Amino acid sequence: MAYERGASLATLQQRAAMLTAIRAFFAARGVLEVETPALSPAGVTDPAIESIVAEPRSLAPARHYLHTSPEFAMKRLLADGSGDIYQVCRVFRDDELGRWHQPEFTLLEWYRVGWNDVELMTEVAELVATACAAAGRAPAATMHLRYAQALDAALGLAPDAPTHELERRLRETGIDVPRGLAHDAVLDLAFGTLVLASFDPRALTFVFDYPPSQAALARLKPTAPPVAARFEAFSGGIELANGFHELTDAAEQRRRFLAERERRIANGQHAPPLDEQLLKALATLPDCAGVALGFDRLVALATGQEGVAATMSFAHGRGVTTA
Repeated sequence: MAYERGASLATLQQRAAMLTAIRAFFAARGVLEVETPALSPAGVTDPAIESIVAEPRSLAPARHYLHTSPEFAMKRLLADGSGDIYQVCRVFRDDELGRWHQPEFTLLEWYRVGWNDVELMTEVAELVATACAAAGRAPAATMHLRYAQALDAALGLAPDAPTHELERRLRETGIDVPRGLAHDAVLDLAFGTLVLASFDPRALTFVFDYPPSQAALARLKPTAPPVAARFEAFSGGIELANGFHELTDAAEQRRRFLAERERRIANGQHAPPLDEQLLKALATLPDCAGVALGFDRLVALATGQEGVAATMSFAHGRGVTTA
């Protein structure tokens, strides 16, 4: 499938204005813009994300992966003493094509040394407002919900409720629940259907304090019960950003990566090698918080487009309008 023309000239001009505003935003705060490689000998272990494989003959080993995020390389810079950094780059994910997905898209990722997830949520809201203003859109109202609050409001249950209770309540609301789903998969189904549908379409909604099983690369907060120092930002039901108070425990991160790798093998998915250079760097990673924001989605929402293809100069599957 050939890539086709996407955005209008007017939208490209708004997109450029948003990028200019974002760079000025970070320059005013002393955050350094960096670039990192798109090719890596290690791939992502998250079962929900598929890397695109490349085999450059000039590199060994021959199999490399196009990065799905610049996170791992940026953390190596942080471990080397870079201080606050950000990057705007193209990233690549396989099996993603639809209204809000493209196999290559633009990600804005940044890290703040000495910050936690709560502080970073505030800056995400400020950046979104700044970027939207550059496109001529007024800032949205901001809302904050703990994950448990959001689930209780939509389903009347806590995240640690028995799996069969979550399934029963979902079926009572008319949601088809496949048999044999793991607990987190049932939570994801509830979140992706009932919870997201409940969000104000005019607001920027932050969901934070995720279940520990969904911590990914976030540390756990010493609360009772413990929760992950992770947040996501949504415009209505569209995810814009995913952020963490970053985990700096290499042994715990290795355990999580290996568990994800085992799930990939059980699912029949390719299991790429771990990023050993990242795991080594975690020993000197400073206390920091980081976030990745889908820039194309932000442009679409700021300019009133119906999907990300209409925000790009060229897009794959230009006519695709499915979610």
